[in-house]
Amino acid sequence: MSRWEKAIVTVLCMVHDGNKILLQDRVRKDWRGFTFPGGHVEKEESFVQAIIREIYEETGLTIKEPKLCGVKQFQTDKDERYIVLLFKTDKFDGTLISSDEGEMRWIDRDSLNDYTLVNDFMELLNVFDSDYYSEFMYERNKSNDDWLIKLY
Repeated sequence: MSRWEKAIVTVLCMVHDGNKILLQDRVRKDWRGFTFPGGHVEKEESFVQAIIREIYEETGLTIKEPKLCGVKQFQTDKDERYIVLLFKTDKFDGTLISSDEGEMRWIDRDSLNDYTLVNDFMELLNVFDSDYYSEFMYERNKSNDDWLIKLY
């Protein structure tokens, strides 16, 4: 068994302002609904550089002091490890825009149930908010091949 595997590294960021969080209404078919903005880490780019760039590209905001607060991961159908580094910050400036990735909206946490969220949003939010959890992982249920969400 090999000790290494191919990995895809991406980033997401929870930009927040008081009780409001910045969410993107994603238009892609594979992960539709409201979620946090982010994207792929480019070759030779630091993780912090990647999240600052991605947030600027998708929202028009320049974030400052993004803090790593967790990891999401799963195996792809091509047996690659898909890693999502989770950041959060309440420090930003600029004018909010939307991109071809989806419309950006400030949403009050108390009204999240009024929106169509990506299917794993609430579990993901638990990792962003938790002092206990730092990892979100999809694991295959060996008995029926379904995916199970595990928080560690």
